[in-house]
Amino acid sequence: MLIEVRIPTLAESVPDAKLLAWNYRAGDRVERGDVLIELETDKVVLEVPAPEDGTVSEIVLAEGETGESGQLLARIETEAGASGAAREAGSGRDPDASGAGRRKEEHRAAPAEIAMGPAARRAIAEHGLDPAAIAGTGRDGRITKADVLRHLEQARADGAATPSSATPTAAPATVRSEPEPSSESAPPAVSGATPVREMPSDAAATGARAERREPMSRLRQRVAERLLDAQRRAAILSTFNEVDMQPVMDLRRRYREDFERRHGVRLGFMSFFVKAAVQALERYPLVNACIDGDDIVHHDYCDIGVAVGSPRGLVVPVLRNAERLSFAQVERAIAGYGERARDGSLAIEDLVGGTFTISNGGVFGSLLSTPILNPPQSAILGMHKTQPRPVVDEQGEVVVRPMMYVALSYDHRIIDGREAVGFLVTIKEAVEDPARLLLEV
Repeated sequence: MLIEVRIPTLAESVPDAKLLAWNYRAGDRVERGDVLIELETDKVVLEVPAPEDGTVSEIVLAEGETGESGQLLARIETEAGASGAAREAGSGRDPDASGAGRRKEEHRAAPAEIAMGPAARRAIAEHGLDPAAIAGTGRDGRITKADVLRHLEQARADGAATPSSATPTAAPATVRSEPEPSSESAPPAVSGATPVREMPSDAAATGARAERREPMSRLRQRVAERLLDAQRRAAILSTFNEVDMQPVMDLRRRYREDFERRHGVRLGFMSFFVKAAVQALERYPLVNACIDGDDIVHHDYCDIGVAVGSPRGLVVPVLRNAERLSFAQVERAIAGYGERARDGSLAIEDLVGGTFTISNGGVFGSLLSTPILNPPQSAILGMHKTQPRPVVDEQGEVVVRPMMYVALSYDHRIIDGREAVGFLVTIKEAVEDPARLLLEV
C-alpha cells in the first residue's frame, strides 16, 4: 500500500518551508519514526518522520526546493517494503545492500546508541566527528550542540588535527537522532546574535585574503525582513533608565538554594524582569497593544517573548499568559526554551505570537543599546550588563551599586512619551523593591 508523506501543517505566519538534505533515497527501506528529511522555515527546522515501515517508492520534492503546508514530499510502499525484506532475509541477503538505507540498518544493528538532537547531529556530520568521543551533558547523556563545540575547542587547544580533515580510527557508534527534551536545570535563555565564525587557521597563518559566499538561511532572511519592516513602518523612539540590582541580588543570594531545592530550577534575573514587565503592561496597556491598519488591537493577556540566541540565529520563544505564571514557572519555561533553541528543537508554536518582548544583551557585555521592535508588537525592553557604578543614595551619600541600564524602544504612533517613561519607571521600581511584585503595588 502506498502512503503519502506530506509537509506538516505550518502556522499561518509561516508560508512555506525549504527542503534540506534527504536522509533516504528511492528504494531505501525505512522504519516508522526514521527522519526522512528536515524542513527549514523562517522560524524553526522541522523533522519529517516516516509514518510506517516500508520502502521509499518516490521522492517528489528534491533537496533545496520549497513547499507549502500539506504539499506531497514522497511516497512509501509499505507492503512492498515488508515483502521484499522478508524475501531477501530468507535468501540470506542484506535487504539494504546499498545507499542510505544500508547505512541506517547498520546503525540500528550496532550495539551502542548515542542520543543527540538535530543541531548536534548536523555539527558532528559537518566536522566528521566520532560521537562516541564526545561527552554528552544533556539529559540521559544526550549530546547537545554546545557539547560538540566544546569538543572542537578542546581539540584545537590540544593541538589536534582539524576534525574535518582527520581520518577516524574507528567506525563511529550508532547515532539515535531525536530532539533533546528540555532540562529544568538548564541555564536561563539569553539573547544575542549568532556566534562569530573564526577565520580558518590556514588563512590566518598565510595571510590569505580569500572570500567566500554562502546563502542566508531562511531564518536570517526572515529576521532581516522583519527588522527592516519595523524600521520602515514604525516611528521608533527609545527611552532609558537605570536600575539598582542590589535588592534582587540580595534576594537571590538569600533564597537561591531553597528555591532550587524546592522547584528544581535556578533563580535568575529574567523572572524578576518578566514579572515586573507584566505589572507594567497591566498599568500601561497601550504598551501591550499593537496597530492593525487604522485600528488599535488591545490584549487582555501578556504573551512575553524572550529573545534567544541559537546556532541558526535570533529566535523569540513566547511565554504564554505570563501574568498567570509564578517565578518558578517563568524560570522553568525560559530554561526549557534556551535548551531547545541551542539544540534546534523549538516548535513553531513556541515562536508564534507575543505581545511584548524582552532582550538581554548584557550577558554578552552590552552596556547600552536601542533594541528594535519585534513586529507587530509596539514595544521591546532591553536589559544590559550589570556593572558597579558610583551613585548618590537617598541620604545624599555617594555609594557604589551594581547598576543596569534598561531601554524601552516603542512605536510613537501608539505610545506617547508619558506612557513609555512611566512604563520604564514601573520596571525600575519593581526590580529595586521586589516586594512590589508580591503586593502588586
